[in-house]
Amino acid sequence: MEIKARQKGKIVILDLSGNIDVNSANFVEIVGQCLRDGYSDILCNFESVDFIDYMGVSVIVIAYKEVTNSSGRMKFCSIPAHLRGAFSISGLDRVIDIYSEEDSAMKSFRDDKIIEKIKRMQLRRRFKRLPIDIKIELKPKYEQSAVCVTGELVNLSGVGAFIFGCGQLFKLGDELIIKLKLPPKGEEIEIESRVVWLPDKQVQPHAYPGMGIEFHNISPSIQQKLVEFVEKNLSLASSDN
Repeated sequence: MEIKARQKGKIVILDLSGNIDVNSANFVEIVGQCLRDGYSDILCNFESVDFIDYMGVSVIVIAYKEVTNSSGRMKFCSIPAHLRGAFSISGLDRVIDIYSEEDSAMKSFRDDKIIEKIKRMQLRRRFKRLPIDIKIELKPKYEQSAVCVTGELVNLSGVGAFIFGCGQLFKLGDELIIKLKLPPKGEEIEIESRVVWLPDKQVQPHAYPGMGIEFHNISPSIQQKLVEFVEKNLSLASSDN
């Protein structure tokens, strides 16, 4: 197999030609060199490939694993019709992103970056914490006869909260049902949660008897309400200062 490398921006394009078989170890070597040179996005163009056998599929898998293990991305484009069966039978078409032509593959690299950025922004939004003072009710999830206890919600985010006043009643890992009413309308929300932090009375007396909880099995709609509530009140607080 012959391989010609070219570059577009930060993406290396490998134009492959000939047969991919037991004698194609150079493919793995060239992919490894790309990674060592700092290029983690690799597009393989199969337009001029004539044949792929079982050992050739193994070579492709080895190279692909090396890229993913290095937190990189490998994609394929321009698979000839006579090779598509080999990709389907081996399952490569279910693991590796394959595009009909080079331009769409290149665009997908850019789109991936945009999607990753959006996901990071959404994750940061969910973790914003709002200092607050709300009375809440909570009880163990699996003890239907248990009496509800009250606590004070000290801070709130889209993924969890800190509750003060009842931490001594629960242990790490306990699953709870909490009920709270979001001001100003007093809309009641019920959320499953899990105890993930209990402060040490001697080391953190200011936080005792409190507990940190993370929301569990929370619906996207309720999480969005919490995120919007936190963001709105954080912006109001900053504008007052």
